[in-house]
This record gives sequence, C-alpha cells and structure tokens, in this order.
Amino acid sequence: MKILITICARGGSKGIPGKNIKPINGIPLINYTINTAKLFSNLYDSEIAISTDDITILEVCKKMGIETVYKRPKHLSSDTAGKIDTIYDLIIYHEKLSGIKYDYILDLDVTSPLRTIDDINQAFELLQKNENALNIFSVNQANKNPYFNMVEQKEDGYYELSKKGDFLTRQSAKTVFELNASFYFYKRNFFDTGLKKVINNYSLIFEMKHICFDLDHHIDFEFMSYLIENNKLDFKL
Repeated sequence: MKILITICARGGSKGIPGKNIKPINGIPLINYTINTAKLFSNLYDSEIAISTDDITILEVCKKMGIETVYKRPKHLSSDTAGKIDTIYDLIIYHEKLSGIKYDYILDLDVTSPLRTIDDINQAFELLQKNENALNIFSVNQANKNPYFNMVEQKEDGYYELSKKGDFLTRQSAKTVFELNASFYFYKRNFFDTGLKKVINNYSLIFEMKHICFDLDHHIDFEFMSYLIENNKLDFKL
C-alpha cells in the first residue's frame, strides 16, 4: 500500500497575507502540518508532496526536509482554482516521477492544523473498512443548525429556515456537522471519477471530539495563536 500526502500552500492570501508561513508560537504555520505528515509517513509507506507557487514557502519546506521541483501551474494558483484539480495535478506529477500508482491520498490543509495523528489513523481505518466509500474528511459538530437557527432568503424576499423541520429547541434538531478543513483522505480511484467536489454520494466523515477550525480571518489567527501559545489545547499537536 502506497500513500501520497499532499500539502497545498498557495502564496497569495487576501484574508491573512502570508498565512501559510506566518508564525504561531515562533513556528511557521506550515511546519505544524509538515510535522503531522512526517508522523504519518513513519507509520505507513508514504511520500510527502508540496504544491505551491511561492518560492518563500518552498524555502521554509526545505528547512523542514521537504524538497520538490514541482511548481503549481498558474491556472491552479488563482482564487477560483479548485482544490481537487490542484491535488490531481500533484498526483499525476508524482506518479510519473515515481512510476507507481498510489492507493490513497491524504490531503492535509495548512490552515487547519489542530489535528492529531490519532484522528488521522482512525479516519483512515474507517475508509479502509468501507469498500464503497471514495473518501473521508474531518468535521466537528456544527454550532449553528440549519433546522433551527440558520435562515436563507426566499424568492419573495422574506426569510425561512434553511432546512424544514418542526424543532422547538436546537437540542432536538437533527445533528449536523461542519467541515473543519483539516484533513481529507481519498481512495485513488476518486480522482478517476471526474468528481470536482469533496462531498459526494460515497463520502464518509470523521468527527473530531476536540476543537478544530481553519484560518479565514485575522481573528481566527489570533484565536489559534492564543490557544497554542498558552497551552489551552486539550490535546498535543
């Protein structure tokens, strides 16, 4: 069994400039993900692959012992480029380079590092046990519920609940989950289906029992910095 671990880190970021290598607790953000990738690769026959269009990010990865001559194409470096296409391009490059076809792909998102190796191992076991599943991704139980306190606009301009349900309390509403963008496992044949979205008819989820969120805004970065720098996490990164 051969696994490719992909780490995609585009240079441009409008929400948090330079966020992929912005230090948290004195450590570039991407280093947390590289460390997790190394832990997993020590357990399984894995190769770590970097996809970036930024020389500075490449230099940071090199200091961590991860080198590559692959450079993300321009058409996959824009704000509108899809993540699946980006990963697939990296897969094809490394399969041609190594002369093998991978069995699984583990994609680790740089901007959501609050994960553990146990999370990844447990999710991987679930995917392996399900013959029909194509992928599995990490989630947390959602704080907002579309059956109870999330609304959307109707055609007549008024608003209604996003999903229909006769629930008087949030606790009685159906349980829903939100993607925390931390990690995604794919069977290799997922990328042969032509699917462009992570969520499909054969997706599984892995629910994290601890805090995990991705960095979209400055306040997210400040919050994560506080948690890590003040040892407020109830697990070890």
